[in-house]
Amino acid sequence: MTAPKFTTLGCRLNAYETEAMKDLAEAAGVTNAVVVNTCAVTAEAVRKARQEIRRLRRENPDARVIVTGCAAQIDPDSFAAMEEVDAVIGNTEKMAADTWKGMSADFIGESEAVQVNDIMSVTETAGHLIDGFGTRSRAYVQVQNGCDHRCTFCIIPYGRGNSRSVAAGVVVDQIKRLRDQGYNEVVLTGVDLTSWGADLPGGPRLGDLVMRILKLTDIPRLRISSIDSIEADDNLMMAIATEPRLMPHLHLSLQHGDDLILKRMKRRHLRDDAIAFCEEARRLRPDMTFGADIIAGFPTETEDHFENSMKLLQDCDLTWLHVFPYSSRPGTPAARIPNKVNGTVIKQRAARLRAAGDDRVQAHLAAQIGRDHAVLMEAPDMGRTEQFTEVRFATPQPVGQIVRATINGVDGTQLTA
Repeated sequence: MTAPKFTTLGCRLNAYETEAMKDLAEAAGVTNAVVVNTCAVTAEAVRKARQEIRRLRRENPDARVIVTGCAAQIDPDSFAAMEEVDAVIGNTEKMAADTWKGMSADFIGESEAVQVNDIMSVTETAGHLIDGFGTRSRAYVQVQNGCDHRCTFCIIPYGRGNSRSVAAGVVVDQIKRLRDQGYNEVVLTGVDLTSWGADLPGGPRLGDLVMRILKLTDIPRLRISSIDSIEADDNLMMAIATEPRLMPHLHLSLQHGDDLILKRMKRRHLRDDAIAFCEEARRLRPDMTFGADIIAGFPTETEDHFENSMKLLQDCDLTWLHVFPYSSRPGTPAARIPNKVNGTVIKQRAARLRAAGDDRVQAHLAAQIGRDHAVLMEAPDMGRTEQFTEVRFATPQPVGQIVRATINGVDGTQLTA
């Protein structure tokens, strides 16, 4: 009997949920299975999911192939129709112990091949306690799931449902448990982090959760994954200003730099809002660095619109870019917008954004030479600074520990020490 194999595609929240599924599957006695946790953020992500499923079937001809995640939640029938797939389970079902009991070798009876319910009917998110994953230095904690907003390009709410928050007490307990396991850094994850708390008694905000974690735990480093800057609350800004254990690195869901395109995307911020937030955050924390999601080639995007995205890199002083060529998703309002941008133009614009982003990274790296950093070691010869920059060490360091180092050079996209 072999333990099930898990493959994760997509976001950190998926990665967190995979670890929880491993525990659930082990407890249920699931064996000889391959589980694919899919992503649906772009059409390309769905294509890669199908490709991965076929590859895993070829490599594991006698195992059951179980498909879950956002792509499976949104379009379960198409995955169930694949000859390589034995079972499809939804995003809610994958986190339920009974689902995995039905997949176990000694289960008596028949388990439905497709177990996907209406994600919009789900009103709670459980905080699954796991002992961490990835490196032995950094762990991820789910604090929120789903999204109440309907950006015109985004299919994810249909895979994740509406926003649900994990209670603060559960989050704190999870972080204490991870700390006891030896973790020195925790990353808070969710689909729409800044909506955390809206469905909880009293309507607390993300900043309240951050302050509570820092007060009630001794975790040395706390990170926030991706936020919508327009929803940053006063306590979050206070934490940025006053809490050195909150790392000076924020990934922003910006998506574009032109006001007309932002409105057509149904975003909640305008260009000046993004710039003002970055200026204020850096005023409060001068060593703050920003990453951002930017979409190239949204329908109706002209060269002038695109240039405003290019200028945003400088105006917001962005460092780490996630560039997405626009991908039309059936079922989203943007898919019905006429005046699509030519596919070749989309690729060219995405390449220009990435090239500009590479230049921004190199400028950031060069500015670190001669500076001292606290580096969290992920491997004997590699760790990350407070701003999430990779540092390569000439001599081995203890994995999982935070070490002080003076940066002496740059090698590609890494610092050296």
